[in-house]
Amino acid sequence: MKTPEFPNQNYTYEDYLKWDGQWELIDGVPYSMAPSPSFTHQYIVGELYAALRNYFQQQGCAVVIAPFDVIFTPNLDDKSLKNVVKPDISVICDREKITEKGCVGAPDLIVEVLSPSTALKDRNEKYKLYQRFEVKEYWVVDPLHRTIEVYGWHNGVYEKREVFGEQDVLVSFLHPDLKICLKDVFQRL
Repeated sequence: MKTPEFPNQNYTYEDYLKWDGQWELIDGVPYSMAPSPSFTHQYIVGELYAALRNYFQQQGCAVVIAPFDVIFTPNLDDKSLKNVVKPDISVICDREKITEKGCVGAPDLIVEVLSPSTALKDRNEKYKLYQRFEVKEYWVVDPLHRTIEVYGWHNGVYEKREVFGEQDVLVSFLHPDLKICLKDVFQRL
């Protein structure tokens, strides 16, 4: 029930399960989650969740918002497992990957909304992690610049498709019929 005392130590999923609070584990390194996201962050997550849910529900996929564990392993019994994250939004089309503990294996689509405390991790460590475990599509949402970068996994790497601004209609890399008007996503009440 304790949290890591030495953040640079190499931890496993077994350790992660014993910690209090919200944590992520990337290549054995623990990262504390921000305790309370901003209104802007949550508003954007909500708008994207609604759009993705409407689209993917018809495809038989589950759309889940954080906190929900994505566990990068084919087997939860693997004692050396070192990668567990809580993406802002996960789209999982293979329902066999869904357990009560989280998604076991790579989701089809992950969305991360940047905040000052997570931007570097989302752009670097998570980008590399998602690419390595073959998340088919990764969106990086930048509330400050009102953009969404769409990355699609192809031939072992991500190819940057496009950066969409608040006046654009986002078009998915893998699902070209998925279109989201970003003016609605970035407006604030």
